[in-house]
Amino acid sequence: MRSTVVTVTLNPALDKTVTVRQFQIGGLNRVQEARTDPGGKGINVAKVLRQFAVPVKATGFIAGLQGRQLLTRLQELNISADFCELPGELRTNLKVYDDVSKLTTEINEPGFNVSDSDLAGLKQKLESLLADAEILVIGGSLPQGAPDWLYREYVELARRYGVKTILDADGTALREGIKAKPFAVKPNLHELECLTGRKLESLQAVVAAGEELISQGVRLALVSLGSKGAVAVNQDEIYYAKPFPIIPLSTVGAGDSMVAALAYCLIHNKSLQETIEWATTAGTVTAEKPGTQVCTLAEVERYLSRVEATKLEEGKEE
Repeated sequence: MRSTVVTVTLNPALDKTVTVRQFQIGGLNRVQEARTDPGGKGINVAKVLRQFAVPVKATGFIAGLQGRQLLTRLQELNISADFCELPGELRTNLKVYDDVSKLTTEINEPGFNVSDSDLAGLKQKLESLLADAEILVIGGSLPQGAPDWLYREYVELARRYGVKTILDADGTALREGIKAKPFAVKPNLHELECLTGRKLESLQAVVAAGEELISQGVRLALVSLGSKGAVAVNQDEIYYAKPFPIIPLSTVGAGDSMVAALAYCLIHNKSLQETIEWATTAGTVTAEKPGTQVCTLAEVERYLSRVEATKLEEGKEE
């Protein structure tokens, strides 16, 4: 049985998280704690799936000394990696956690440039990986030089190999990717508003937007609403899940944990209700951790019963 998940991170990073007492704009900030983790949506998903004992292969582009450092960290985490190496240098993303306000400020570098030959090389590698895969996870920003339609090409490629795709992107990359009808998408509220071109100020509006995605050929839409929970929509059912209360230490990786849980549920043929419960629990547990640390399977199983999932119809509770 094919159960391997392949994650694609085209623009990975080293995520440096620093904790300061109270962030002073334009002033001196002394770091209380600092940690560096391999980052990028696909890599974060791979970190969670490794915790869930799911066979996973991470691929994409890396560059420079920091790229080799990223590979070393993945090796330390026992994550199988097969990246294409480019000239240049991997980006660093700075996360500043304010210990007083409990807010995280993100400062992300743009990253390296890719050429047509770079993209052709990765496509060839991806084809070889898809031969043994059940799910392809595509997420994050596109590197400089990559065409807007690249994720659409990857979704189409995966379909030729009978592989389900989970797409977690934003902007034009998301819009173009949806044209290829991925199996599942996981936008957050802001990304879904940008996609639909309108404010979604009620649960009914979010559900309606999710149903639009289903009408475009997406099989499952999982919309993360941050501290307000999540909505899951497929052709037959709609669910809303309310998370348990936490004090968030870092929301970095919370959405990626939801994607990983979604992949886990697809592999184990869980229902839509179970899927949104698992995804919401995974995202909530990760949000309670500092830096870019992620949830474990044991933690998700422990807190799963604390998530309330309600079946909806046309945006209204039954």
